[in-house]
Amino acid sequence: MRILHVVPSYYPAFRYGGPIHSVHNLNKELVRQGAEVTVYTTSADGPKDLDVPLGVPIDRDGVKVYYFKPGLFRAWFYSRALHRMLAETAKDFDLIHITSVFLFASTLGAYYARKNNKPYIVSPRGSLMIEPISRKNNLLKRLYISLVEKNNLRGATIHFTAQAEKEEYEELRFPARNSFVVPNGIDVGKFDIQTDPNLFRRRLDISPEKKVVLFLGRISWKKGFDTLIPAFKVVIEKNRFAVLVIAGGDDEGYKKNVQELISKLKLDDRIIFAGELAGDMKAAAFRESNVFVLPSYSENFGMAVIEAMCFELPVIIAEGVGISGDIARAKAGIVIKKDENELANAILDILLNEAKARDVGKSGRKFVQGEFAIEHVARKMLTAYNGIIKGFMRDE
Repeated sequence: MRILHVVPSYYPAFRYGGPIHSVHNLNKELVRQGAEVTVYTTSADGPKDLDVPLGVPIDRDGVKVYYFKPGLFRAWFYSRALHRMLAETAKDFDLIHITSVFLFASTLGAYYARKNNKPYIVSPRGSLMIEPISRKNNLLKRLYISLVEKNNLRGATIHFTAQAEKEEYEELRFPARNSFVVPNGIDVGKFDIQTDPNLFRRRLDISPEKKVVLFLGRISWKKGFDTLIPAFKVVIEKNRFAVLVIAGGDDEGYKKNVQELISKLKLDDRIIFAGELAGDMKAAAFRESNVFVLPSYSENFGMAVIEAMCFELPVIIAEGVGISGDIARAKAGIVIKKDENELANAILDILLNEAKARDVGKSGRKFVQGEFAIEHVARKMLTAYNGIIKGFMRDE
């Protein structure tokens, strides 16, 4: 089975968040299970480019990755060289998997799939959920959807990472040839590697008696900082040992909004910005924190949530996180409404109750092992790929 994955940015462009990890995790496991996976992507890494060879295959864990230089329309991730490669080679693959909407990858990938009579999948990764559609560049998005994206979606099988994402897509009445749900996967064993037991706290000068509330993800409007920061104000009024660590890159300059709110509530000396974390430092952040929080307006999945669970770190998430329903049913974490008082009470409940924190953490780890281990997820995706290819051939 020859799979072409078309995606605007790829490993190791970590500034683009969870999908950079989850897409590569999936691809390398697909290869391990017998698929031939090729990736066409750009070298974009925010305003700069990755230091990688361009236009030639690079072996990343068995995945054949081609990076192409982004062109003039950088915000759209347009690349003339990628365009040319698609035009020449799309015919050589059994299926084209596109991870993005509103960008060059979705439009050109869909076009060349149709032109070469190939089945294709679009993974919107939460971009076609109600909250992102309604809040950010609403008129421009709706115009683009009407003129361009609906045509891309109409011929595609849509891949969702959670049932909640599928339900919102259908509520918005977007078109699709078909659809399926396969979650993101994670290499659970990778997170069992031990690090220096005080690496994270030593780097950020956090003393052992402090209780670390960890947010890890892009600093974006949709992550719910307008709930998190006021909630933390309530927390420190009742627990003077609490400290909030915000770990992640700035998304579209939103960090200044968060800093203004922090200053307004006089929390500057109780909140630490840790920047982007990766490798041992990221693992140490999960291992040395006391609770993980994600009060998002909307998340199609929430990759950092299951990463935190791998470390038995208790998680508190808002209902807008795509896997919140699954977590609530499994009692693998605490699910709240997006409300500052609910969030504050949930954080205090974990910080002040070690037995509960331990039980929630263990339930989270067990839940991830059963539902999101990458080998199980890749098998589900291969089954979906086979079904789509066979169904497409029958229809033709």
